[in-house]
Amino acid sequence: MRDWSANYENTHYLLGTAAGPHPFPTIVREFQKMIGEETKRQILEKEGRLPDAVIAAVGGGSNAIGMFTDFIDEKGVRLIGVEPAGHGIERGEHGAPLGHAKVGIYFGMKSPLMQTEDGQVEESYSISAGLDFPSVGPQHAYLQSIGRAEYPSITDDEALNAFQELAKHEGIIPALESSHALAHALKMVHQEPNKEQILVVNLSGRGDKDIFTVDKVLKEKGMQ
Repeated sequence: MRDWSANYENTHYLLGTAAGPHPFPTIVREFQKMIGEETKRQILEKEGRLPDAVIAAVGGGSNAIGMFTDFIDEKGVRLIGVEPAGHGIERGEHGAPLGHAKVGIYFGMKSPLMQTEDGQVEESYSISAGLDFPSVGPQHAYLQSIGRAEYPSITDDEALNAFQELAKHEGIIPALESSHALAHALKMVHQEPNKEQILVVNLSGRGDKDIFTVDKVLKEKGMQ
């Protein structure tokens, strides 16, 4: 941001998530929203109705805003963005600013930000590099503020369990980012096992990149 501001004549600001100053979150949303458009069309073709909930992981929030956008006006569809609880919210080792931070300025945007009492940016943590971000895109902050979307959090261990469950039962290796969304979906099913519901989980990436991290952590935790 500093370099861009100082050298705007020959530098451009590019960020791969839906964060930063306007119009960058909007640009990212517009390119990503085909995810939700395709999902909506396909679920109507297959099931004849909209899902009960759409679930996506949230770090900066690009994959989630892409999935949510076409469903925002569908009031019967819950929008659930899952933040990383890391080692536990109570330990402060997480990346869940929507649920556990106050508003600040970061990357040129005003949004919830993990920060110290002096306003310095606090270090975030998640087993997933893609969710290890101390703030969140302002569009998600707005959706939360109007009550349109909800943002629970999932710990590393819960995400690892979901990672293993999907690999074991479906032969699909999800990214650790996506495993957070999957873990919340599994939690919803376990909480209401007799409820008939359609849950759409955005598997935003593949887990090939994460297998060595997962193997190392599972061995350390004795979870293998």
